[in-house]
Amino acid sequence: MSTNGDDNLNEYVTATIGGQLFGLPIRRVQDVFLPERVTRVPLAPPEIAGVLNLRGRIVTLIDMRQRLGMPPRADDAPPMALGVELRGEFYGLLIDGVGEVLKVPDRAPEPNPVNLDASLARLSAGIHRLEGLLMIVLDVDRTLDIAATASAA
Repeated sequence: MSTNGDDNLNEYVTATIGGQLFGLPIRRVQDVFLPERVTRVPLAPPEIAGVLNLRGRIVTLIDMRQRLGMPPRADDAPPMALGVELRGEFYGLLIDGVGEVLKVPDRAPEPNPVNLDASLARLSAGIHRLEGLLMIVLDVDRTLDIAATASAA
């Protein structure tokens, strides 16, 4: 039995996209990388930024700004990517910046506020209120379900 109290915490990898703080459950994030040599995919949905080879693995890059209905980045800073996996396929979520691993008390995220933008709410698994910040917990499965979102639009 652990006595350090860590058993009662959820860990999230934090990321910023368009100035908004997001948290991804740490168990879902396999890698953090700078995408290089991205190959565009003809006729792919606009959320698909392209594919790349990452240490022998083909990774599909998802442009999270596009996915969330945000405008393209205005600065020239290179985007970062968080590597995630779904059903044996590897994806890189393009984000503006990666933060720290955040530990929050082990409680379910609060429901989305009614005034949360619909494009954020549809990919949110809830929120955590932090000191002066709102962290949206990203639902990785819904984020990667681009075909269902495209047909619903």
